[in-house]
Amino acid sequence: MACQIKENEIKEKVTEICSEFKNDPNDLIAILHKTQNHFGFLPKEVQAAIAETVKVPQAKVYGIVTFYSYFTMEPRGKHPISICMGTACYVKGAEKVLKEFESKLEIKNGQTTPDGKFSMNTLRCIGACGLAPVIMIGEKVYGGVKQEDVSKIIKEYE
Repeated sequence: MACQIKENEIKEKVTEICSEFKNDPNDLIAILHKTQNHFGFLPKEVQAAIAETVKVPQAKVYGIVTFYSYFTMEPRGKHPISICMGTACYVKGAEKVLKEFESKLEIKNGQTTPDGKFSMNTLRCIGACGLAPVIMIGEKVYGGVKQEDVSKIIKEYE
């Protein structure tokens, strides 16, 4: 997907954010967080601007963005769905819940619906094992989710 952010906006905002951190490469993760919060994602053009501004190789920025699951190079939907696939959730049926979301939304893990309403990804652990299986939509946590709950949950956001 081509970047849909204007080049001058990228340069302006990245310069502003990096200067808040005194262009310190040791603050690269914090810079990436703040930049993603502004743009919603970190396309290659934004990563290149950050690398240039803090004077680090673009490969270093890319390595961080692709290593940490928090960062994304693709726009997320208005309602990001995170499905926990940690051991407790997996054992209690998280895979079935994932398949149901994929079926109802007609997208796969890591994708966004064409209307931009929902994006979906899996996580290793949300930290709410006692509520397994667990999903999050935005900041809202749903525990004990079953396949038959998926349609009702989606309707809350339509």
